[in-house]
Amino acid sequence: MISFAQAILLGLLQGVTELFPISSLGHSVLLPGILGWHMDRDANAFLSFLVATHFATALVLFWIYRRDWVRIIAGLWRSLRARRISPSDLDAKLGWLLVVSTVPAGLLGLVLEKWVRALFVSPRSAAAFLAANGFLLLGAEWLRRRAKPAAQHDPDQRIAAELSWGQAIKVGLMQILALIPGFSRTGSTIAGGLLVGLSHEDALRYAFLLATPIIGAAALLKLPRLLVSGDHGLLAVTLVGALAAAVAAYASARFLARYFKTRTLIPFAIYCLAAGVLCLVVMAR
Repeated sequence: MISFAQAILLGLLQGVTELFPISSLGHSVLLPGILGWHMDRDANAFLSFLVATHFATALVLFWIYRRDWVRIIAGLWRSLRARRISPSDLDAKLGWLLVVSTVPAGLLGLVLEKWVRALFVSPRSAAAFLAANGFLLLGAEWLRRRAKPAAQHDPDQRIAAELSWGQAIKVGLMQILALIPGFSRTGSTIAGGLLVGLSHEDALRYAFLLATPIIGAAALLKLPRLLVSGDHGLLAVTLVGALAAAVAAYASARFLARYFKTRTLIPFAIYCLAAGVLCLVVMAR
């Protein structure tokens, strides 16, 4: 059973690490192992708790980008009514780009659920993959093409104008890595965006827009199990953790939106490498 203190700490950790490119799942697996918490990380209760904190993060992202989502949903509706995407309707194009990028990770997440779930019980695997996430971020910075100046000043329309359908698929394929505890959803999506030519700022924005439906959909599939469990103690602990995650996610999203206007992934890459290696050394003793 998760205590209220553990729920708050895990919620705050999830809210920060889900949006920072340093892997929320990896840290949620590592922290109980490093601190010696006696909890079954493969149990439905722990997984339901993580799902709820993820859902809280998705709600925060939706709120922050609510005006963007109103435009995107309206654009999708226009394209469905017209049965075509107008070349001048960049809101509709952005909506379908997000759909295209969501499909690879969404489908594989359903197919590989049992395999991914087995990784939750292994802090050593999470530490190794966290270090690998550091190499991924370094590689993306090293290999990326310089983003070309864009005529569009609106960030959503700029992304829609720059990103092709094939590039959207590539970004979606990069997001598959986030199914593994230790690899970051935000980090892998930003890395994919950088590699197809987006700026740091636009890659982050696309990552946050892309995270909202996939995290929200995954959570909605799992949350009913928690609600019908009848375990009022678990529900209370989960609510506390979700609220902590929401507060941390809001602060993290605001900070990162400013940070990536001028800076890069390098500090996060160094952190992941150092933290992953240090955890492996500690656990080897």
